[in-house]
Amino acid sequence: MPDVVLPVLNESEAIPWVLERMPAGYEPIVVDNGSTDGSGALAARLGARVVVEPTPGFGAACFAGLCAADDDLVCFMDCDGSLDPADLPEVAGPVLDGSADLVLGSRMADRGAWPVHARLANRALCLELRRRTGVRLRDLGPMRVAHRARLLELEISDRRFGWPLEMVIKAMADDWRITEVPVRYRARSGRSKVTGTVTGTLQALRDMGAVLRE
Repeated sequence: MPDVVLPVLNESEAIPWVLERMPAGYEPIVVDNGSTDGSGALAARLGARVVVEPTPGFGAACFAGLCAADDDLVCFMDCDGSLDPADLPEVAGPVLDGSADLVLGSRMADRGAWPVHARLANRALCLELRRRTGVRLRDLGPMRVAHRARLLELEISDRRFGWPLEMVIKAMADDWRITEVPVRYRARSGRSKVTGTVTGTLQALRDMGAVLRE
């Protein structure tokens, strides 16, 4: 059964909805990355497997979840209610049928769900990626699916917000077949730590810029 890595930092408001929407056969791994609102305990009470990662950082949480996964197929997605787990089978489809090695969920945002500053930053990164590699992506979104063993072989080293970009860059360098599947992007539950704030977006850009410079 595919494992679903859910990095969490104070997402108690969204966790029940996310877990109840998990498709049959998809096993959630909630990685508690320093929550102070009881997110980890809540997820455990609702039946999720919980991993505690004390090192702060989105990439640190994703890596901890990847290491904890048991299945050969691993999915990643935010746990803030902006993405629907019900979309996971469609995103996983091309990996399962062997037509792709990495599939990204390309966000189709509801009105007001994706702040302009975050959307523009994402677009700029995709354009820079295309300039450097020739690969055309419209989004570097957090919902993605690949095989666990191959992800570990990439040796992704970033432990902050550069993790998603480094994954794509290293996959491209290793000649992975990468494709996108459209997914709906909703207004998140609670306060955003990244895309909902200019400060968070700037921090993500700094982390991704460091990955690009490497």
